[in-house]
Amino acid sequence: MEKKKGLLRRFVRYYKPHSKLFALDMCCAFVISVFNLAYPYLTKQIINDYVPNRLLYLLLAGAGVLLALYVIKAGLNYFLQYWGHVVGVRIQADMRSELFRHLQKLPFSYFDDNKTGVIMSRMTNDLFEISELAHHGPEDVFLSLITIVGAFILLSFINVYLALIVFACIPLIVIFALLIRRRMRNVYKRVRVVQGEINADIESAISGVRVSRAYTASEHEREKFEKGNRDFVSAKSKQYKVMGEFHSSMNFFMDFLYFAVLLAGGLFFYYGKIDTGEFFAFVLYITTLITPVRTLTTIYDQIQEGTTGFKRFCEIMDIPPEEECENAVKIEKLSGDIEFKNVTFGYKKEDGAAKVIENFSMKIPAGKTIALVGPSGGGKTTICHLIPRFYEIDGGEITVDGYDVRTLDRQSLRKNIGIVQQDVFLFNGTIRENIAFGNFDATEGEIIEAAKKANIHDYIEKLPEGYDTTTGERGVKLSGGQKQRIAIARAFLKNPPILILDEATSALDNATEMLIQEALGKLSEGRTTLVVAHRLSTVKNADEIIVITSGGVEERGTHEELIKQNGLYKELYEYQFKNL
Repeated sequence: MEKKKGLLRRFVRYYKPHSKLFALDMCCAFVISVFNLAYPYLTKQIINDYVPNRLLYLLLAGAGVLLALYVIKAGLNYFLQYWGHVVGVRIQADMRSELFRHLQKLPFSYFDDNKTGVIMSRMTNDLFEISELAHHGPEDVFLSLITIVGAFILLSFINVYLALIVFACIPLIVIFALLIRRRMRNVYKRVRVVQGEINADIESAISGVRVSRAYTASEHEREKFEKGNRDFVSAKSKQYKVMGEFHSSMNFFMDFLYFAVLLAGGLFFYYGKIDTGEFFAFVLYITTLITPVRTLTTIYDQIQEGTTGFKRFCEIMDIPPEEECENAVKIEKLSGDIEFKNVTFGYKKEDGAAKVIENFSMKIPAGKTIALVGPSGGGKTTICHLIPRFYEIDGGEITVDGYDVRTLDRQSLRKNIGIVQQDVFLFNGTIRENIAFGNFDATEGEIIEAAKKANIHDYIEKLPEGYDTTTGERGVKLSGGQKQRIAIARAFLKNPPILILDEATSALDNATEMLIQEALGKLSEGRTTLVVAHRLSTVKNADEIIVITSGGVEERGTHEELIKQNGLYKELYEYQFKNL
């Protein structure tokens, strides 16, 4: 119960920025409820008094009042439909902004463990259901309760015993709703999970459509999608089964209310306990009563959908963001002296953490270039990810300019680090926007200068729209070499003292590689540079080369020193050049 109260308190706080508009919305709902209760009362007066006593003036006045109420009610309903939905959309936007900001702060391990499509589903489908609940939930529940309570009070004035007979049915409806609630909650949660998985499969299939076609794997992708689709149909079928049971039962209760009022009301009228006008008013009040009861049964689905979505929203919001050290040090400019001291790290998994590097030590003096080479799986890329503190180490210490990176403010640390990877990510925007990621305050001239240094300016100038050319999703409209050079231009614009080159040229042809190596050479000048490479020809001039295997550091030294050692490095080097 305490957990539910906590969830409700968290939900309510999103109304605070929109409290005035929400209060107006509730006032409109209250007035509409009162108006709904006026019609049966006027009907009773017309049947019992105005018509039998031929009071034409009062009859016309009553009709005029009723018409005026309906006109006002129409305006109030317009306000509810328009501004009520606006409140819901604004709350949805607030939650989406909060969720997006939170996602930006989550550790990289979260994105390692969760599919993009699932996260997108939570930001779209879940938040839409929450928005609908935020609007319709309080408004419909409030309007329905006011109508039900008002109808009971007015019916009691007609005949309290008859009112009690009819209202005795309502506890049965409530008890049934409570009994079926757990089943509905579990089914709705399952639907959300399956919906997220399907979104993830679609996102993956669309992003990788070129690969699947190149490998003639379209049938495999289709089968994989169809399996997810079948799971979705199965989950939705179970949801609709529970919904069918719920709504058919609710409809029976509604019909039973009609039956009860006609039978009991008819008997009361027959025995003279109520008159004709009261009997008509009683039937009309029951009609008025059934509408909010139906609304409550209908909104129950929405409450379940919205509650499930909000719980999933809270699941993400409750994941701790990247932790900052208390009194974290903000550094404007680092010189780039990096040292690993007995560092141990493993990626966290459900079955435990598999060690990737253990007791690893390495020193990169400021302004020097260190290369990491060796077979795949040795932890080279992991080492690159640990310097900007994308992951937290399990043991040891990583220092930059003598500061333990755990004591540095993440933003200031990462501002001093530029990264160029093999798999370049370009955002779906213009070339200018993608280069400007290096420095959003850069002038047009600075962006062009960075492109020139990256040997990409001449190509951009030949494009019909120049720097305003869109790159397409993930840079699909550009070649691998062009994307690499835009990434290098981005790094030039950032102008960081520390540079990490992670397999930056491994997937390129020789001509393109020469252009990029030239750009990277310029980029590395005067910076502390860490290079990860499989092509050993690209690291021959490094100040130190470290050979890393799954067992740790195998060899280290300059190119010439390692060749003389006749070890793994020489073996790898000769293997790469044996056919040249």
